[in-house]
Amino acid sequence: METEEIIEDKLLPKTFFWMFLGLLGTAIVAWYTYASGLFIDIIIGDYWSTLLIVEIAVVLLFSFLFKKLPPIIVGILFFLYAFINGVTLSTIFILFELTSIVYLFIASAILFGGMALYGYKTKKDLSNWRILLFGSLLIGLILSLVNLFFKNSVLDIVLDWVILIIFFGITAYDINKIKQLQYTEGLDKSKLHIYGAMELYLDFINIFIRILSIFGKRKN
Repeated sequence: METEEIIEDKLLPKTFFWMFLGLLGTAIVAWYTYASGLFIDIIIGDYWSTLLIVEIAVVLLFSFLFKKLPPIIVGILFFLYAFINGVTLSTIFILFELTSIVYLFIASAILFGGMALYGYKTKKDLSNWRILLFGSLLIGLILSLVNLFFKNSVLDIVLDWVILIIFFGITAYDINKIKQLQYTEGLDKSKLHIYGAMELYLDFINIFIRILSIFGKRKN
């Protein structure tokens, strides 16, 4: 029992530290892209679609080749995704007031922390949440894509709330999963913290984006 606690004491702080570094990198790149006017060149050059494709490619490489790639490559992919995501997220500074972004970022961190704490402290095995959570998320994302054509504002709001709640659940699920994975035989523990950081990074970013979409004060 003491050995398990020692493993957890090492893994989770390292996981959250890497997640923090990823978020910090995203924030710095996002602000620089906006403040420097680089986003204008990207828009004029029509590079947004290219950036999104690269983002998806990096996530797929990370997800499917995680077990085979050495820790240093996994780490590079994590930060590459965080930096590219910073460029695409620079648009929030165009759409929303800075004070609103800061306050809602803090609110997102508090809510994320609460769900992460639940996932860590609960004695329940949350693995049976997987099908419900990711099935619901898939349906929500499909409806969001469909609504790009119909542009129903009410449906947009409903989907933001639904997907936000789903990511609260996914956050608890991911923390619980990370606790279980560290005891899995045959898994390279030297890069498990990077995998966990990517999972939690994506959870937090999605929670923040949804909260900003619902409560953010838009610029005139």
